[in-house]
Amino acid sequence: MSDPFVPKEVFLTKGVGRHREKLASFEEALRDAKIARFNLVTVSSIFPPGCRVIPITKGLSEMKSGQIVYSVMSRSETDENRRLIAASIGLAIPKDRSQYGYISEHHSFGQTEEQADEYAEDLAALMLATIQGIEFDSETTWDQKKEIWKLSGKIVRTTAISQSAIGVAGEWTTVIAAAVFIQ
Repeated sequence: MSDPFVPKEVFLTKGVGRHREKLASFEEALRDAKIARFNLVTVSSIFPPGCRVIPITKGLSEMKSGQIVYSVMSRSETDENRRLIAASIGLAIPKDRSQYGYISEHHSFGQTEEQADEYAEDLAALMLATIQGIEFDSETTWDQKKEIWKLSGKIVRTTAISQSAIGVAGEWTTVIAAAVFIQ
């Protein structure tokens, strides 16, 4: 029997918003990410066993406005002119789909989307590796870690989604990235 509280699907999304009001900037970022019409409940970073990553269009088609939706969200905001901000979600899925994986949240200043993607993906894989018994030295480079994870055969997929933006004088800039669960 399936548990109604364990999500079966998830999609990744991102957005950016700008407004003179901080809250309105966040709302604009949610709209850009196409999730403003839901009541979002932020949860911690476990990727449920057996959960499937689906395209955002499929996920949105299964949801109703006003629905309570669980998500892992990263958010960054600034009102500083020319300040580079980023928000990222990383995902690491174990080969054994009966086991849980990890979703990481990362928010930063001064990182491009590509840099934030790499960091968030690495962080999710690192968290999964620690429960899978994959060991490596703390000085191991990203490329070496990726090779160790690949050779272990215990991590089947890693990915990330990031949104970055540069702050503009006189208004708030907000970036978000989210993993949105479908019940």
